Amino acid sequence: MIRTRKRFGQHLLEAAWADKLVSAIDPQAGDRFIEIGPGTGALTLRLAPRAAHLTAVEIDRDMAAGLRPDLPGNVALVEGDFLESDLAALVGDLPVRVAGNLPYNVSSPILFKLTSAYREGIPLRDATVMLQREVAERLEAAPGSRDYGVLSISIGLYADVTRLLSLPPGAFRPPPKVHSAVVRLAFRPPAVSIADERLFERMVRSLFTQRRKTIANALAPFATSRRLEPRAALREAGVDPRRRAETLRLAELARLADYFTERTA
Repeated sequence: MIRTRKRFGQHLLEAAWADKLVSAIDPQAGDRFIEIGPGTGALTLRLAPRAAHLTAVEIDRDMAAGLRPDLPGNVALVEGDFLESDLAALVGDLPVRVAGNLPYNVSSPILFKLTSAYREGIPLRDATVMLQREVAERLEAAPGSRDYGVLSISIGLYADVTRLLSLPPGAFRPPPKVHSAVVRLAFRPPAVSIADERLFERMVRSLFTQRRKTIANALAPFATSRRLEPRAALREAGVDPRRRAETLRLAELARLADYFTERTA
């Protein structure tokens, strides 16, 4: 009997829902997978027979020990924290797909790690992951909505997001206090051209720490740190200074970031 651990955010997927998740992932015979948090193997043991290879990364040593004897030969089980793992070493040179029932308390950092890895050239094809419903809504959010923010922008820059499933608390044991959703991130080149992607990311994070202010005021700390005037940047980017950060589209944010890149290079 494996005991779930609250500190790892463990909620194990029921068998019927694991079947639905595998169908949503749609594995093909030649696919290589990385699974984040295999737990007791509900997803692992369904994916492995339909894929070429699967690397499962499990932080809980007890769960890893319980799962290891049941694994087929095309599964490699790695004990450790996915957030601290060397993803380049795990993936190698061949394209890989990602799957997992993500711990809700670290789902956003995991998504950021995957996106950063793709940006750095690691050959990720897509990621089909289970998330808290509210996180899925932030991923899908469009400019002007209350859920639009750093997560929507950072992930949307590099991936198309599609919701595949919605799950009630009863799909897990123990049942979480929230509803869940399965989303697919299909990685692709950046949606807009950006001269310095890291500067873009820093600017966006700075803007959304003050999302209720006008864009002229929200941009001021970032602009001042570079000894530049926020209104000049907004004028060059063609952005009305009275707007709020949450209304800006990717192309507008990219023009703003490029203004700072050109003048601080």
